[in-house]
Amino acid sequence: MKKVFLLICILFSLVESYGCDICGCSSGNYFIGTFPQFRKHFFGVRYTFRSFETHVTSDATQFSRDFYQTTELWSGFNIGRKWQLLAFIPYNINKQSSDDGVKKSNGLGDLSLIANYKILNTRNGDRRGNMISQQLWIGGGIKIPTGKFAVDANDLIPTANSQAGTGSLDYILNAMYTYHINEWGVNTNVNYKINKNADQYKFGNRLSSSAFIFHSISSSVATFSPNVGVLYENLAANELNKVKVPDTGGKALLASAGMEINFASMAVGCNAQLPMTQNFSNEQTKNKIRGMVHVTFTF
Repeated sequence: MKKVFLLICILFSLVESYGCDICGCSSGNYFIGTFPQFRKHFFGVRYTFRSFETHVTSDATQFSRDFYQTTELWSGFNIGRKWQLLAFIPYNINKQSSDDGVKKSNGLGDLSLIANYKILNTRNGDRRGNMISQQLWIGGGIKIPTGKFAVDANDLIPTANSQAGTGSLDYILNAMYTYHINEWGVNTNVNYKINKNADQYKFGNRLSSSAFIFHSISSSVATFSPNVGVLYENLAANELNKVKVPDTGGKALLASAGMEINFASMAVGCNAQLPMTQNFSNEQTKNKIRGMVHVTFTF
């Protein structure tokens, strides 16, 4: 337990995030990923990072190297047989290294709450002796503007992109499907975040989806589940006074590989993501490597 507590403390000490004046790609970032295997409830901490590099086409002297990091508490609770409640509490530190110098800000991010309803849950054997199980959850939730959003009216777009929060109450739609056949499985997730206005500025709506194939390998102490998959995201353009902000929004398809390890009452996991195709800010912003690691207790 001391080692686990030390790891959690290290994760919190590493949090650092960078902002991008042009795209605002990680403003109000929302990422679900794969869940640990839990009986009724889970609670833990996870760390994610995303890196970007921007060069303005019309002026080669303008650039930005951005690295977003978030450490968040996350938890899930099964309520009865049909309902599941999820909560995400992030902490962000924003830093931007650009031709204008270095900008930093930090603080609590925006709290997200999601309620899912299980509409499919089957477990059957086929004629060949394979055990097949399926689960389908659908739901929705809200992102509460608990994070700091204090923008400069004279420099709204850059300062909006570097805030710990988005300043708006946003809405989330979510669906998760898992298919198991013996030790193999497929996990898919689709979510759509509808953003609202804050100080006349609106971040573009975000569509995110993922699909992972995993293989479970059991031992006497743990179950190891290496996984590979793809992630897709599409960001609509941001808006200022209901007018689209040029060179914002974009889309990307990323490849991912990772590992989940489930013990009796604890799970650890990690993954790394690299872009295969992308187009952010009219190809002025390039998404670099992303990653995630978590330590989670199940009960």
